[in-house]
Amino acid sequence: MSRIGKQPVSIPGGVTVDVAKNNTITVKGSKGELTYQADPDMTVKVEDGEVIVERPTDQKRHRAFHGLTRSLVANMVQGVNEGYTKELDVIGVGYRADATKMSGLDVLELALGFSHPIYFVPPDGIDIQAETIRGQNPRIKITGIDKQLVGQVAAKIRALRPPEPYKGKGIRYIDEYVRRKAGKTAAR
Repeated sequence: MSRIGKQPVSIPGGVTVDVAKNNTITVKGSKGELTYQADPDMTVKVEDGEVIVERPTDQKRHRAFHGLTRSLVANMVQGVNEGYTKELDVIGVGYRADATKMSGLDVLELALGFSHPIYFVPPDGIDIQAETIRGQNPRIKITGIDKQLVGQVAAKIRALRPPEPYKGKGIRYIDEYVRRKAGKTAAR
């Protein structure tokens, strides 16, 4: 039995979980609403304030979807209740990050050492804030209710200028460790 799949997902107060006939799971909470189309072989039930996911057989495919479905439902419940946050540090001399409005859209404006600024428009459901405290590196805060979307947006922003190993300049997650390399030394 899957150790993750057999654990029930507790539903906190203020969150409702509905399962339709075609295994469409809808989770509503104070922060928003998420839906997921579960595999038709999985059985998803809501009993006594908990979501229980069961599988029909011990086939490899069913075992894989058992844990996956339970994890995705748990992420949806946590997302609509608390939300998810990722934070990025922008490290480098002259590197800047500003959250502004352009043409009625929220836009993240980045200066990353290129000859031009980079404008990043976040997808719907994602809120981006940028703050610069005097004497510290700019920090980008990405929040949303969809865990996968928050992580994907953070990865896209990081990919604009990944941290390099010589000076450590670039965009990195706040808890990311960048292994530093010694540069070339001058010949004597």
